[in-house]
Formats: sequence, structure tokens, C-alpha cells
Amino acid sequence: MQFTDFTKLDLSRLPSPCFVVDEVAVERNLRILHDVQTRSGAKVLAALKAFSMWSLAPLTAKYLSGTCASGLHEARLGHEAYGGEVHVFAAAFSQEDITELLTFAHHIVFNSCGQWRRFRDECLEMQQQRSELTFGLRINPEHSEGAVPIYDPCAPGSRLGIPLSQLDESLLDGISGLHFHTLCEQGFEPLERTVTAVEEKFGHLLPQMQWVNFGGGHHITAPGYNIDGLVDLIKAFKARHDVAVYLEPGEAVAIGTGVLSCEVLDITWNHLNQAILDTSATCHMPDTLEMPYRPDITGAGLPEEKAHTYRLGGLTCLAGDVIGDYSFDAPLEIGQRIVFEDMGHYTMVKTTTFNGTKLPSLAIWNSETDALKVVKTFGYEDFKERLS
Repeated sequence: MQFTDFTKLDLSRLPSPCFVVDEVAVERNLRILHDVQTRSGAKVLAALKAFSMWSLAPLTAKYLSGTCASGLHEARLGHEAYGGEVHVFAAAFSQEDITELLTFAHHIVFNSCGQWRRFRDECLEMQQQRSELTFGLRINPEHSEGAVPIYDPCAPGSRLGIPLSQLDESLLDGISGLHFHTLCEQGFEPLERTVTAVEEKFGHLLPQMQWVNFGGGHHITAPGYNIDGLVDLIKAFKARHDVAVYLEPGEAVAIGTGVLSCEVLDITWNHLNQAILDTSATCHMPDTLEMPYRPDITGAGLPEEKAHTYRLGGLTCLAGDVIGDYSFDAPLEIGQRIVFEDMGHYTMVKTTTFNGTKLPSLAIWNSETDALKVVKTFGYEDFKERLS
């Protein structure tokens, strides 16, 4: 899924490898999310776990109500760079994390009754000083919509969210919101079914709540998403339960906005043609191994679809550092640039320096003006300073 024609970008202007994000495409997504926010009355937060390119924080803040985080450091980034409301959830918080979060976060969501019991007194004491500070619990409606178990928070045995059987309702004093997150790259219909499941299991608690967070995983900015259905669902839910509603899309902010440009380092052969790139599946695009999925390459096809087929692999020592098999109209050449599409979300946030592999540079491009800015490059010190 790509909203920008990156073939118009002269790749020789970039270092390699390099993530490139089109700010025009990002703004296109933000406008859609802002429209949902305006029409539905919900507050939309940018999920930094999916896309935290804070050079674009001013643009994001122009359209959305704030950020949501999955821990202290993301929350600090949201507070310092983005502004607006800062919401944070973690599978578990340490004492140190809670002490700091209480000084600036707006909503803190706990994953268990035990965590809330442990920190409740400290939380309520700080709330006396900061009236905007509220607390919630993440619930697990035990309603799976995900097709891939690793990305299904409602899979049997999931550690995420509190099933109704484990919810101690005597501890709800001080809790003003409920949070659920069950989706991953999904349309409106799975959310509609999930909301029904939440109301069936936890509806008796909603009169006590001030807000409900519908979590993330919403493909709101993808073509064909039922935006009107989402708006109507939120408005009806708010009316039924007299609560504020939050959405926290991450991928929807960056979907179709970015690419990963890389270079062919070597051509080899072992049962089939191999091309070694200056990027890496395990270091730079781990979802290709975890999900797994096969990323699209501009101008490439399926194996044997075009005249020349290659297995594209990374430059690390991991035998499985293979991105996939692709075919091309012409033979690949050493030094040739290759572009992996739709690499804005869940890519740069997951990169590692395994083997000392250099992290891709970060660049922002404007597809309308052709303005290009390389905002970050990485080198040896970035690898060294992570270690000791």
C-alpha cells in the first residue's frame, strides 16, 4: 500500500540504507484521522509504538489530540515533542516508571488489578495535585479478531488485559476508564464486533466510567475503510454510555507514507541467484520474519514472474536474514538501488544493530515540492553507545 509515487525521488540524493517518509502522505493520513475526530467527538491519539518520527511531531500535533505510549520513554517523547494529551499503558510498570509518569502523563492504564493495587495510593495522592491525571484498566474481552497469534491480544493465554473473571470490582474506586485493544491492521467490522463483546461482558461497569479507549489496530486511513461506520459507532457508544471515547491508531498515521531505500552489495549463486543488500530483515524490517510477510519492491514481481529471479538477503551472519524471492525485468547490478514500499510504520521503531549493522538514515521528502531533508544518520557511535 503506497500513496506516493517514490519513483519521482532521485535515490542518489540519499545515503544508503535510508528510510524516507513523504510528509505530504503523512498529512493526508492525519487529515482523515482529524475528520474522524471532528465528526465523531472522539479524541484520536498517535500511537508512538508504530511511528515515532518526532521530526513530524508538529505536523501530527496540528491534527490529533495527543499521543499514546507503551512505556516511560515513549511517553516522555510524546510529552516533550508532541504535546497534547499523553496516555500510557504497559504490561507492567516499575516503581521508578510510575513515579516519573505521574509527573506528566494524563491517562495511565494498568494491565492488572495487582498493579493498580500496588500503586493506587501513590496515584491518587498525585491526582490531588494534578486534576487532569486519570487512571484506567486494560480489559480483555476474550474476543479474538486477529489472524496471526503473535499479534492477537485476545489469544488464549494472552498476558494483555484483564479477563472479566480476573477483574476485582472492589478495586474500581479511583479508576475512571477502561481500555481495550484487540485489532491489528483491521477494518471497521472487527471493531464493531469487538465493541459488542465489550458491552456484553463489561457493560455493567460503564456507568462508573468517564472514558473508554478503543485502542489501536484500526486501518482507518487504508482505502475502503468504513469511516462513516466508525463515526456512527463512536457517536452511538458515547450516547449509550455517556463516556468520552479515545482511539489510538499507529499504523494509520504512517501507512502508505514511507519506503526503505537500499543498495545491492553483491550478487552470488546457491541453487538460485542471490543478491546481498546493505539492509537486513532481522535488523531493519523484523516484521518480515515475525509476522511474517513479504514486502513489496518497486518494479519487482513474484518469483519467475519476470525474467530474472533473485533471493534478497541481508548482510548479517544470521542464516535466516532473508527478505524473500523477487523477480526483475533486468539483471540486478552491484550498486543498484532497491526500494521496499510502505516501510514507514513498525520499521524504524524496531531497528537493531545486531552484528554492528548500521542503522538506516532517516529522511523526510515532500512529494509536491521535491524538498528533501536527511534528518538523521547513524554510525559506529550509535552501536557503541548501546553497549559498555
